[in-house]
Amino acid sequence: MSEEKATMSQEEQIQDLLKRVGKLEKAAPGDKLTLGVMSGDLDYTIAAFIIALGAVAYDMEVELFFTFWATTALRDPKKAGIAAKSKAFLDKMFGWMLPKGTGQLPISKMQMAGMGPMMIKHVMKNKGAKSLETLMKDAAEFGVKIHICEMSMDIMGLKKEEMIDYPHLDYVGVGTFIGLVGESKATWFM
Repeated sequence: MSEEKATMSQEEQIQDLLKRVGKLEKAAPGDKLTLGVMSGDLDYTIAAFIIALGAVAYDMEVELFFTFWATTALRDPKKAGIAAKSKAFLDKMFGWMLPKGTGQLPISKMQMAGMGPMMIKHVMKNKGAKSLETLMKDAAEFGVKIHICEMSMDIMGLKKEEMIDYPHLDYVGVGTFIGLVGESKATWFM
């Protein structure tokens, strides 16, 4: 025991310990899961929402950070044309080439000349699995937060006006993701 501790009364030692424990509790990660979603593939996006909803079922707070190709899953196909009018030429080209929402996402394996997504959706329906759109709706109802990387949107020529309506959605920089990682008990990148 240090000399300083030896000269402290028992009450002072208890107060010192309580203060130190309080600091540790404040610095400890919360019961939170943060998922970085980078792939624009249907199966990866489905997996992100299934994992998010699983974590919510275990009373975890969930934060999803969508970046690069994953941002296309959050495009609203009904709004894409509206935003296109104010875009520069290269941004319009990206908008034309990139998927417009969940209905156009490719899968990561077995594309089969574009039939892969249709086939996996059919198999999921036959097996009673929820569609990506239903998973996203459930996530919104259970408070899963979505953060969209502003830099990725800018690079890909995407505008806020063409993104989905989602109650817990905001536009952030990578610093927000880094902060979430520090606050989270678990972090995955997919």
